[in-house]
Amino acid sequence: MSAKTMLLRTLPVALPVALAVALVGCGLSRPASDESAATPTSAPPKMETNARDDAARRVTTVSPPVARSLSPAPPTAILAEARLAGAMKASRNAAPMPMLAAPMAQPWPGAVNTEHYTHRDSNPVQLASEQPVSTFGLDVDTGSYTNVRRMLEAGQLPPADAVRAEEFINYFDYGYAPPVDRTQPFSVTTELAPAPWNPQRELLLVGVQGYRVPASEIPAANLVFLVDTSGSMDEPDKLPLLKASLKQLVTRLRRQDRVAIVTYAGSAGVALPSTAGDQHATLDAAIDSLGAGGSTNGDAGIDLAYAQAEQGFIKGGVNRVILATDGDFNVGTVSEEALKTKIEDHRKSGVALTTLGFGEGNYNDAMAVMLADAGNGSHHYIDSLQEGRRVLVDELSATLLTIAQDVKVQVEFNPAQVKEYRLIGYEKRQLRREDFNNDAVDAGDIGAGANVTAIYEITPAGSNATRVDPLRYGKRDERADRGGELAFLRLRYKLPGRDASTLIEQPIAATPAREPSARLRFAASVAAFADALRGGRYLDGYDYARIAALARDARGDDPDGYRAGFVQLVNLADGLSTHTASADKPLDVDPAQLHPGIGLR
Repeated sequence: MSAKTMLLRTLPVALPVALAVALVGCGLSRPASDESAATPTSAPPKMETNARDDAARRVTTVSPPVARSLSPAPPTAILAEARLAGAMKASRNAAPMPMLAAPMAQPWPGAVNTEHYTHRDSNPVQLASEQPVSTFGLDVDTGSYTNVRRMLEAGQLPPADAVRAEEFINYFDYGYAPPVDRTQPFSVTTELAPAPWNPQRELLLVGVQGYRVPASEIPAANLVFLVDTSGSMDEPDKLPLLKASLKQLVTRLRRQDRVAIVTYAGSAGVALPSTAGDQHATLDAAIDSLGAGGSTNGDAGIDLAYAQAEQGFIKGGVNRVILATDGDFNVGTVSEEALKTKIEDHRKSGVALTTLGFGEGNYNDAMAVMLADAGNGSHHYIDSLQEGRRVLVDELSATLLTIAQDVKVQVEFNPAQVKEYRLIGYEKRQLRREDFNNDAVDAGDIGAGANVTAIYEITPAGSNATRVDPLRYGKRDERADRGGELAFLRLRYKLPGRDASTLIEQPIAATPAREPSARLRFAASVAAFADALRGGRYLDGYDYARIAALARDARGDDPDGYRAGFVQLVNLADGLSTHTASADKPLDVDPAQLHPGIGLR
């Protein structure tokens, strides 16, 4: 290459750099560090919060994965910096020049991770003699588990606030016996056994199984898909994955079903007016036509979607808005409290809201979970087409058809049998004791065929494993043993469309099983995994290797491989965690099954 050609190619870069140096030296231009010249980087809008809810709604912002933070700079930028450095080196023997401030580092597109998660402290250990009653609403969300799965398969440990233990536990089916008939919409199963991480403690499992309804027997459905088509959805794991997931559902829709599609970006619009479910070609064409671009006015989309759902309301049928989004609202109403109030007002019309989360980098988990809870629906995170099919096809009745509303659990522990207890998970569903009997207080709903599990860790009276010291001046408990009762269980629920609740009561015996069932052992491994990802505060040193061994031993019948996948996730977390590796520790993960691009540690 000739010297003339090289000079011509370097002039477009060299001249602006030399000009900038000259201007600074003459005092005609300010260094980049001057606040008046700095260009602000864009940031997501701050969520307005009510002051009284600040403690419960603190938000975690995820740090970007290491792989993304090491993105190489463009060659042009590297060349410009090298020439500037050479010019300054050459000028050291010349007349002194004012020192240049280091240029501000600008993030590359996609390198800044702005995912949001609501902060909640883990439930504390309670002394049964002081706080014998525990009250909470059931929850059927599973989004936390699949979202964390996405992170682990990408080689990143999740932030603690992304881990919600009850959503990990409730991702799996524990094979509870269904109710004998539909006079009571669900059955209740309890089990007591020693805790795997400390045999001086016990685990109390409370399982609820809703009656099952075949997909063909689901009442006529009035569905409105509210699809986020903003620019942030223009990534393979967002809108394209959503479209493929929706197509999995289309073939299952019937003539009596009605489907509409509402989209929102800078504004909202109807992409498909209400259409009969058996018009599969029309539905597929509408899905194929969806494209992404623009800002995110989710507020306008919500209003239009509910208007469509209320216009096509089917009395006695399934009426639901299904919001699919990465949760990144940045136009219109973005206040969490204002949106929550809007959804609560809309649900009074009898239209429920389910949220499906997609993507990474700017995923707003806090928003998606809040909207689903306010809309009497469930939240799921779709990390693969397989998961999209599981939620929208395999578990269609549980996702769409509500069989019990405002389901509340209250457990009163017998201080003569229980020294301490703590509820694992359900922090976002905690209720005051008096809320249990108040039918005006909202709680979780259960879909047909859904099974919901809650686990308490208990320290029996007389155990040396207590975590809380007794009060020096506390009164001696005079309550009777009640014939060996560990606790008394109460559940309240409403049948759909009813205002008054029904009460179920049953005592729980204090005698633990000699050998815990496979269901309890597997549920315990899932609970332990969630705790480990949040820091392992309550595990007494029970590590990932032992959690994986416990789950593997209790895997049982696993036709779809979900439990085997869980064991591999535990192994991935073990490899990503910071600990001293043992030379003789076997590798439990099959390298061929690891996510592409993840190296062995």
